[in-house]
Amino acid sequence: MGANVTIATIPTVGSIIDSIRRVTLPNDIEFSIVQTDITQLDVDAIVNAANASLQHGGGVAAAIVRAGGVTIQTESDRWVHEHGKINPEHPALTSAGDLPARFVIHAVGPIWGEGDEHRKLDQAIASALALAEDQGLNSLALPAISTGIFRFPVNDAAEIILDSIARFAQTKQGKNLKTIIIALWDQAAVEAFSTSFDQRWADAESIL
Repeated sequence: MGANVTIATIPTVGSIIDSIRRVTLPNDIEFSIVQTDITQLDVDAIVNAANASLQHGGGVAAAIVRAGGVTIQTESDRWVHEHGKINPEHPALTSAGDLPARFVIHAVGPIWGEGDEHRKLDQAIASALALAEDQGLNSLALPAISTGIFRFPVNDAAEIILDSIARFAQTKQGKNLKTIIIALWDQAAVEAFSTSFDQRWADAESIL
């Protein structure tokens, strides 16, 4: 598919960062890959790589609560009390506390080895995107869900996550979500997602 790729800047608290990769997807959705702390992104919502009980004790989840404050955990506890545990098809939505984002979408990806991991990761991403669209959000940032303490191989995860985003852009019926960002922290994830991006959008200009 054709792609117009230019250097993009992503707003963060107190700074501007350059995209590693950027492409305009169908329905005029701007998709970027950046290397940054997701808690610093000034977007409508960030996605938390949560567990089913919404106990944010490690990985990205712990970082989000540390930066955003106890409100996020309190609202998460209330969500589970009222709705039960989350699953890949049903993420949760809370406020973002003290974060620059407005909301946190809590999506649970699979633990590597539990079975049916590829479908579950795809569903977790698709459900988070759908929830953002249904909530009327304009911008969303996601981490590399399941690739940390859940041990999902990052190369496989990159392909699945990009597939899910591309499918959302191609088929979505809504008109709200126009900016999607993959926010990565470690270099291994950056390399995996950059490689998968380049394979999918071969005619896109590298920004590195």
